[in-house]
Amino acid sequence: MLRNGQKKQIGVSHLRPIILGVFAAFFFAFTFILNRTMELSGGSWIWSASLRYFFMAPILLIVVVGRKNLRPLLRAIREQPGAWMLWSFVGFGLFYAPICFSAAYSPGWLIAGTWQITIISGSLLVPLFSETILTNQGPVKVRGRIPFKGLMMSLIILLGIVLMQIEHASHLSVKELLLGLIPVIIASFAYPLGNRKMMDICAGRLDAYQRVLGMTLASLPFWVVLSFYGFFTAGAPSTEQTIQSLMVAICSGVIATVLFFQATDMVKGNMQKLAAVEATQSMEVLFALAGEVLFLSIAIPSPLSWWGIFIVIVGMVLHSYVSHKAERAYEQTASSV
Repeated sequence: MLRNGQKKQIGVSHLRPIILGVFAAFFFAFTFILNRTMELSGGSWIWSASLRYFFMAPILLIVVVGRKNLRPLLRAIREQPGAWMLWSFVGFGLFYAPICFSAAYSPGWLIAGTWQITIISGSLLVPLFSETILTNQGPVKVRGRIPFKGLMMSLIILLGIVLMQIEHASHLSVKELLLGLIPVIIASFAYPLGNRKMMDICAGRLDAYQRVLGMTLASLPFWVVLSFYGFFTAGAPSTEQTIQSLMVAICSGVIATVLFFQATDMVKGNMQKLAAVEATQSMEVLFALAGEVLFLSIAIPSPLSWWGIFIVIVGMVLHSYVSHKAERAYEQTASSV
């Protein structure tokens, strides 16, 4: 049996990563709004993507050096440089370049809505990883299983997102749909895959700031190559795009990414809770929609869209509840062993 103090502690430990995930979603929403703004003003998606990481690197470097954590990070990168470059390219390169590319063909709200496929993508990736369970012989790593209950809650969230976007998507051409949809689907698998692989590689030795900086540095070769291509095909970025890219780097690249990585670090090894944290990113579509209404003067959502918003919120609550219930059952079973 769990004591009252233990129950309270479990509840707090469950809610904290969820709250961090929601705050991360708020700052991630700036990506979709500002990327669309840059695209509408004539800026190239290539600079929108690469400038973000060029700005992130020195900002994060100052933070990590200030925390006196640079040496452990460099040591970890030297131990497995190939793995760092590969999974940083997957987690950052194959995530953000497609997101920026899609901004040239779809509005921010549609990209933010489509991006929520990552909720299901993250659940489908579970069998590729191991999770730790407690047995009579001690902690044992076993192959992860798809959290079907959590996956059903994710489908509810996606249903709400579909309702939010369905009337808008009917006004887009097939080209806009495909070029706005396929890159985001690629990104939805790349981001959780790269993030989880790097968590396995770091094995708890690095904090969120170190891991984000390490992945940023390891992905820089890709961004350098991409920026050279952008310079010769689209020219240099404008001052306006440079400033907006800096804002994306601070809000989304540094604040949101660190918050999200901190949340996933807190629940690593527990795929149920990890899926719940990743489900909080569905809030991005709500924040992006609000931002576009306020700053880009898009139309107020219809009643159907508001129903979608309601279903998204309900889906998130149910997803969190299912995850929490599974965790409590697991804790009770472990305590009786």
